[in-house]
Amino acid sequence: MEFGWNEGQRARYDEVLERTRAAFPTPPGAGHGFYTRGDWLKLGEIGMLGSCLPEEYGGQSLGALDTARVVEAVGRGCADTGLVFGAAAHTFACAVPIAAFGGAELRRRLLPGLAAGRLIAGNAMTEPEAGSDSSRLATVATPVDGGYVLNGTKSFVSNGPAADVFVTYATVDPKAAFLGVTGLVVDRDTPGLIVGKPYEKMGMNSCPAGAVTFEDCFVPGDRVLGGAGAGAAIFQHSMGWERACLFALYLGLQDRLLEQCVAHARERRQFGRRIGEFQAVSHRIADMKLRLESARLLLYRACWSMDEGDPSVLAIALSKLAVSEGVLASAADAVRVFGGRGYLREDGIEAALRDAVPGTIFSGTSEIQRQLIVKEIGL
Repeated sequence: MEFGWNEGQRARYDEVLERTRAAFPTPPGAGHGFYTRGDWLKLGEIGMLGSCLPEEYGGQSLGALDTARVVEAVGRGCADTGLVFGAAAHTFACAVPIAAFGGAELRRRLLPGLAAGRLIAGNAMTEPEAGSDSSRLATVATPVDGGYVLNGTKSFVSNGPAADVFVTYATVDPKAAFLGVTGLVVDRDTPGLIVGKPYEKMGMNSCPAGAVTFEDCFVPGDRVLGGAGAGAAIFQHSMGWERACLFALYLGLQDRLLEQCVAHARERRQFGRRIGEFQAVSHRIADMKLRLESARLLLYRACWSMDEGDPSVLAIALSKLAVSEGVLASAADAVRVFGGRGYLREDGIEAALRDAVPGTIFSGTSEIQRQLIVKEIGL
């Protein structure tokens, strides 16, 4: 087994990390608004948005493992986790299915802009009553001459209030359950598409999210991904990329938190000693390191299985669970290491804790991942 990166991979990580830190130098806790178009273009220039997209459309054609390493570097270098999350959701939940299942004209029209950051995409899948059950979608795509008419409401659409284009899923036959689910690409200016106001959320504050409603929206047939009824398979394909590669941003966040905690434990003194000399602090930091490296190995293995052409449901579920639960525990530990200072916004420690919470919910909750795990091991 090989656990090292080659020279090119190391150079790419270092370059992305350096460029990210230069592009987003704002100290943690300084900004409280949504990301800007300028921020998005910077991520396109750094190469995050097009990392796994075909070179012919402005991407880098990287595999899952190398793509995850890019996302990890950006997550470590950019203190605005909401921005990095929005970019990852844009790439893996929207651009990836368009690249893999969209028609030639659709790919030509959208992928260059998605890779460069000129366009923002939102994934409109979640519904108020369906949650993680993609076989129970209430949004309906009714076949008509030349395409489909969409009706329904999607909730928690990340990037929704800012998006130029949406990848959504609807059923063409409610009685067919997941066999009727169909993926479609809808432009923001489509008549009947209504974007709701941004939600007020606990974390990921810079990434706007809201509801999207379709009221008799006509979608041309060439905007269908993979054909009618292929939506469930397409969604699972994008979830593989999202659950593995997107969560690499949380590895970067954990790396940054660990660096901050080590530096703080070396400098902060209490009772005449550096607080790092107290086992109550040093052992907590050791646990943070253990969670990071364990989750990192699981995530790399999950991405490796994808690159081998045989994505492992078990490996991806284990990775997603370990990363999301690990970053939540480590962010809470970081607050404790910093004490009262960790409760203040200026160092960004409390923001990391708030940003970590949704990782256990989106892309399939931790409970869903446990169900996938026990199913895969035959329980």
